[in-house]
Amino acid sequence: MIKVDLISPMRCSKCRRPAVLFQRYSGLHLCREHFVADLESKAKRDIRVYRWVRPNDRIAVALSGGKDSGALLHFLHSLVSKRKDVQLLAITVDEGISGYRDPATARNLAESLGIPHVTVSFQDRYGTTIDGIVARKGDTLSCSYCGVLRRHLLNAVAREEHATRLALGFNLDDEAQSVLMNVLRGDRDRLMRSARPREGMIPRIKPFFHIPEREVALYSYLVMGHVDTGRCPYSHNALRAEVRSMLNLYAWDHPGTRHALANLGEELSRLGAVHGDMLHTCERCGEPCGDVCRSCQILKEVAHGT
Repeated sequence: MIKVDLISPMRCSKCRRPAVLFQRYSGLHLCREHFVADLESKAKRDIRVYRWVRPNDRIAVALSGGKDSGALLHFLHSLVSKRKDVQLLAITVDEGISGYRDPATARNLAESLGIPHVTVSFQDRYGTTIDGIVARKGDTLSCSYCGVLRRHLLNAVAREEHATRLALGFNLDDEAQSVLMNVLRGDRDRLMRSARPREGMIPRIKPFFHIPEREVALYSYLVMGHVDTGRCPYSHNALRAEVRSMLNLYAWDHPGTRHALANLGEELSRLGAVHGDMLHTCERCGEPCGDVCRSCQILKEVAHGT
């Protein structure tokens, strides 16, 4: 659970108004106005550095309706709404998890901003749901299955909608956790995976890449008036949950840890780009994949109960 405390006796380091946040890694107290400006300036800086938004882009935003994706949609809307050469659309994936997130929440958010919205479900595309997969396979690997199938579907739908970019609400905590997870698994290939565009893959952009989760949560509260911090009922089995707890404890005493891990991930990705990596096209689904299409492999295992 992310706690957002808006009551602080401290004063903003920039203007002396009441602070809403203390950044332990920078040593700054920030009021509402300077916090929002700080977060948005970091996101805009990464967009400029990585050239994530270009003329004539059609940006698909992966919108779950949670705090990260909702905040990202608001930010990108404020950034490009006055531009006639950039379009936004939102894509919501319904994984089929009972009692977890209503796709209507995401649709209502997109519609409130005047952004076209598309909903696609595991049931319609795959003929099954995460609940169905768990019923057959158990919930030990449910997060791994869900992640693979969701990424596969987001890329396919973004391409069908003629998107030139796929925007994801990943924050600094997500990135640091992913790097540490791959280190703990000894997964060199994932650590060295290049972020460069590859045929068949819609280029991904992550404007909140260098922004801590608690700051994204606060930004979400300030721009949307609420924070959805609900977690998937199957997430208790995920390695990420253990890594999140471990990293949170360590980073409390070492505030720059998440930034260091994210930077390490970027450096290893650049090294991976030098060596290159091969993508193939799956004969069954037509989507880009590595040596094996993991999505089709999962669906085959579920269908045959193996």
